[in-house]
Amino acid sequence: MNRFLKRRAAVRTFSRLGALSILLLVPGHAFAQAHPNPATPDSLRQIQTMEPRIGPPGTEVSLYTENIPLQARVVVGLGAIGTGFEELGTGDQGEFGEIGATVSVPETATWDRAVVFIIFNGNFAPTGLSDPFHVTDEAGRIQRTGTIAGQENGCVTFEDRDGYSYTLAGDLGDAATGDYLIVEGAASRSVACPHADTIEVDRMDETEPFERPRPEPFR
Repeated sequence: MNRFLKRRAAVRTFSRLGALSILLLVPGHAFAQAHPNPATPDSLRQIQTMEPRIGPPGTEVSLYTENIPLQARVVVGLGAIGTGFEELGTGDQGEFGEIGATVSVPETATWDRAVVFIIFNGNFAPTGLSDPFHVTDEAGRIQRTGTIAGQENGCVTFEDRDGYSYTLAGDLGDAATGDYLIVEGAASRSVACPHADTIEVDRMDETEPFERPRPEPFR
């Protein structure tokens, strides 16, 4: 009886799926793993819904998508561009391809890089990728290293070392296009600059030029 209750407690469902798609989270089963078959983000299906998109370690994030090819086993992981991934759970897929899950951002996730949720099949071949999730510190801030790319519709655009675009708000001093910077501040979606997430800059430092990692979510 106790074993049954513990197993039931480990099952998370997404309300829109009913009984069709159940994600079984395995406590203590998260680990880092290098993937043998690197894939670029452009080659993967986009996970259609992710809520929320910003939060500290421990945040519960709901994922839902209907566009992943049918596969015998579903694995959900978390990683950053050019790094390994951490497995968060395994589960099943609905008969029409729908997958829904609620997973927690691990405590090991840091505020200085965006991360993505990744769906793998049973052979750990990637099949789906989320939009970037922004891990914050305790004060709700993020840190990004990158370059000022220019201006778009009056918004200062910033590209981080992983190739993600942001707009910068606040006092930017004499920063100019092409400058390599480390910026810190709260992240949000701005009404004035809706084409990218906005960083409300409260600290900014110059940094040395850097090479961007290969455009892979893991390798």
